[in-house]
Amino acid sequence: MVGYDPDSQCASLSTGEIAAAGSASGLVTRAMISPFDVLKIRFQLQIEQLSPKNPQAKYHGIWQAFWMILQEESPRAFWKGHVPAQLLSITYGAVQFVSFELLTKLMYHATSYDARAFSVHFVCGGISACAATVTVQPLDTLRTRLAAQGEPKLYRNVRHAVKSMYQGEGLRSFYRGLTPTTIAVIPYAGFQFSFYNLLKKLYDWIFPNEEMKKGNVKNFVCGSCAGVLSKTLTYPFDLFKKRLQVGGFEQARASFGQVRTYTGLLDCVQQVARDEGAGGFFKGLSPSLLKAALSTGFTFFWYELFCSLLATLKDSGASKKQKG
Repeated sequence: MVGYDPDSQCASLSTGEIAAAGSASGLVTRAMISPFDVLKIRFQLQIEQLSPKNPQAKYHGIWQAFWMILQEESPRAFWKGHVPAQLLSITYGAVQFVSFELLTKLMYHATSYDARAFSVHFVCGGISACAATVTVQPLDTLRTRLAAQGEPKLYRNVRHAVKSMYQGEGLRSFYRGLTPTTIAVIPYAGFQFSFYNLLKKLYDWIFPNEEMKKGNVKNFVCGSCAGVLSKTLTYPFDLFKKRLQVGGFEQARASFGQVRTYTGLLDCVQQVARDEGAGGFFKGLSPSLLKAALSTGFTFFWYELFCSLLATLKDSGASKKQKG
């Protein structure tokens, strides 16, 4: 069960065990969905219309972009920026799930609210994601730049990227895009957790058979649907974040087409609306939804699975001690 539930087997898990489950969930999920993340970032950063009718557009579809990256940059390109992305996912998973479990537990003991209510999961999910986002923002910026650069590479590796960014742009460069990220992540994560809980209840109502309720298929299906709904509702802010994160990085983007510089969030919104139209706010939505479905589905799937395994091991260890 995601969120505090005194009747759950996982209620006995310690903060460290919850952090371990969250980190492991993030690690496994990131390795699986990295190619979709690279495609999404490339689409989001392309100024030209994502259409085969536009001869200046480098990318205009998922399969076309997939084969072009494969031919021009090799299969390894789909895991560009994977090291900071993994560090991001491991840290983010730990901070987010620990915060969420503690917040829902606090709501259960300190207030009259139902800790499993839609509104409680929305608020607690948003706050926990905000804390995790601020913690991992430098890693997210590194991941975006490494995934966005073409050939020849501007950054040879993570260490070189950190050094170059710090010396050339200062410490603030690691927090580019933090404003739209924070604005977007609160409702995005809030919807993720609340929709996930709601969809699990709906799933149990549609499939009353006890056998259908068992296993982890339900967790993956409900997580995937929650991810798609959440991403669609908050997508433009993700695009603004990516555009702002590559500011000062224009020379490495030259081979991909036009580049833009933005003075801030409002300027980014205005330029996208003026130069790219309403559709510009949703560039990269298709791979992003695929990624969101897989990412959220697997995140909840692995988290609940790891929590159950840890709880089972803990109960087994306690039983052996009692017998001994």
